[in-house]
Amino acid sequence: MSTEQRVMVGGRRPLSEAARAGAAKPEETPEPPAKKKSKKLVLIIGVVVLLAAAAAAWFLFLKPAPADAAEHEPEPVVLGAVMPVDSVSLNLANGRYLRLGIALQLSAEAGAHGELDTARALDQAIALFSGRDIAEVSDPAVRDQLVSDLAHQLSETYHGEVVDVYLTEYVTQ
Repeated sequence: MSTEQRVMVGGRRPLSEAARAGAAKPEETPEPPAKKKSKKLVLIIGVVVLLAAAAAAWFLFLKPAPADAAEHEPEPVVLGAVMPVDSVSLNLANGRYLRLGIALQLSAEAGAHGELDTARALDQAIALFSGRDIAEVSDPAVRDQLVSDLAHQLSETYHGEVVDVYLTEYVTQ
């Protein structure tokens, strides 16, 4: 009698004829139920409706009213007298000079405290304009910015009594 020897690779047992026939046919997987798709759709619609309701509630109840914004606007300043300040010659860079004259636009409340001391205004103007290059002070945009900066500084110094600054004399040499 002859003996048949089989070599097994990887520790697998050989398949029988019935198993080989069954392995050739792929197993049919059941189709996913339609209920899962409808549940996802209902969930997505629910989330969208919730977000829309939250947005509507915020716009109707939590959004600040426009009347609140009007309360925070500063009241318009009532203008008072214009007070001229003595002209002064300032040293610029490179041996040049600037003849500067200013006038202060006061608020209506500024006259209630008596005469305004213009020495502080003149001191701040000298500090701001002195030592600058002639090309810098000759440029209209820079000049306007310097006047705006001076007006802001004087408003803080005089506690809001100075509203604006006007140039009455501005000559470079």
